[in-house]
Amino acid sequence: VQLQASGGGLVQAGGSLRLSCAASGGTFSRYTMGWFRQAPGKEREFVAVISGLGRSTIKYADSAKGRFTISRDNAKNTVYLQMNNLKRGDTAVYYCYASGWNYYWGQGTLVTVSS
Repeated sequence: VQLQASGGGLVQAGGSLRLSCAASGGTFSRYTMGWFRQAPGKEREFVAVISGLGRSTIKYADSAKGRFTISRDNAKNTVYLQMNNLKRGDTAVYYCYASGWNYYWGQGTLVTVSS
């Protein structure tokens, strides 16, 4: 499975961004899809996850609850992360992943939130 993340950029605090992660090479609908992020000098941390196989169970990190929304479009083999009310602490490289028998990671997309 190959994952291509996009949608990062520079945004002011309080603004919004939508990240996309397009998958290829596997049966997308079967995979659990999610997002992690890694801020400078920090460890990678969980952001959000959405299950596959038609269940679409969703979980968020506490830092993302109420501001971020994860969704998937199985017809487009894409998972999204809508991020609203962004804060400077959300500045990080965001990585999408797919999990099934193995874990697969995208290359990351940089989100920078300015004050």
